[in-house]
Amino acid sequence: MKNKHLNRREMLKRSSLLAAGAPLLASAFESISHARPITFLQDEQLKKPDRPITAVVLGAGSRGNVYAGYSQRFPDELKIVGVAEPIELRRKRFSEKYQIPEKYQWVTWEHALQIPKFADVLIITTPDHLHYGPAMDGLPLGYDLLLEKPIAQTWSQCKEIFQLADKNKRVVAICHVLRYSPYFRKMKEVASSGVLGDIVSIQHLEPVEHIHMSHSFVRGNWRNTKESNPMILAKSCHDLDVLRWVVGKPCVRVSSFGSLKHFRRENAPPGSTLRCTGGCAVESVCPFSALKIYYRNRTWLHHFDLPLEGDQGPAIMKHLQEGPYGRCVYHCDNDVVDHQVTLFEFENEVTAAFSMEALTSYAGRRTRIMGTAGDVVGDEKTLTVFEFKTREQTVWDASQARQELQSGHGGGDYGLVHDFVRAVGRKDYKLMATAIQESMESHLMAFKAEESRLSGKTVDMV
Repeated sequence: MKNKHLNRREMLKRSSLLAAGAPLLASAFESISHARPITFLQDEQLKKPDRPITAVVLGAGSRGNVYAGYSQRFPDELKIVGVAEPIELRRKRFSEKYQIPEKYQWVTWEHALQIPKFADVLIITTPDHLHYGPAMDGLPLGYDLLLEKPIAQTWSQCKEIFQLADKNKRVVAICHVLRYSPYFRKMKEVASSGVLGDIVSIQHLEPVEHIHMSHSFVRGNWRNTKESNPMILAKSCHDLDVLRWVVGKPCVRVSSFGSLKHFRRENAPPGSTLRCTGGCAVESVCPFSALKIYYRNRTWLHHFDLPLEGDQGPAIMKHLQEGPYGRCVYHCDNDVVDHQVTLFEFENEVTAAFSMEALTSYAGRRTRIMGTAGDVVGDEKTLTVFEFKTREQTVWDASQARQELQSGHGGGDYGLVHDFVRAVGRKDYKLMATAIQESMESHLMAFKAEESRLSGKTVDMV
């Protein structure tokens, strides 16, 4: 066996944060008992800001709390000074946690932007259909933005935000957090190193997992295109962004197929009721039973506002009897697809096949990259590179980095905020891997994919 080290200086220059590790090479036909870890390395050139960046959080839900949480681990880098949140319980808990004065607590984002700028940045984690408004109002006030994906609901709105950010010379970071995870950073490093030769094609699978699908995209906030976005934008824009990033070439054509096949009224089993709490005859055997998922198993409760102490059961049951998460999955107002395949053609004849599948028992993205000199196979846990000439393979393990970072999306959530506070501190969007300048094209790929799916035609990226 022998060790190979890719050029870490060049990798860090491209990536700006992390992901390296000495690979273990072995015969392709040899059983590998262990792998070298992908380690978390910070770029020492990215100095932390001279003072904590101050932030107002617009939307104190799940994502708002995730990004704000960075300030508790790194109080010398980020300080939360304001919040806008219409749900009183969330607003109160958030304000107490971050010691926000009452005068900087608001019900809506509009209220927060009616006063002169008093912080450095806005963290916009409002629902999808409320990204455009606060972005367009916040930029002229002088705020830099950490903007949850997708940028907006239409391509024209995305362009308006981009143009306004450029006009006002503001840093706008889009929360494509996968670019900041050690696993995907390593994938990008390998693809750019030359070890694979020229990239020829990519196969990429996003297995959403059937309970996740029912929670978020059938019952939950992202179930309806008008209220949120098409599935390929609301969920899979992460994947399109990774594909564009790894290929490193512009996309030229898109073709897509998919539909909502399963979660429809005509597929409701006999004896089912509008709610799982309504005496459904098949509730006990239904894999999507809200009573089983939320009440008996007590999982997927992060969108529930529950008491912090005592028995949460009565509060959960009230949610199921009155709120969206107690509805039968076959009797919701959902319209986003539950399966979709999309083909992309990039410059230099590079092709990519992407599949979003809701009905899986597992999660964790699967990727295969085929090059002229080697290939890659990955599942978000390990990444294996095979070199044709030497018949050797490299195996990297991302588990150690995930444990060290202790943040979601394989460490990508905090990796994103890490780079963002430095970009704001130095007023340089180029320090971000996902500044809006980098994220626009993958958004256009998503809009074009949905256009192709609805029209049944191959669509050019123009």
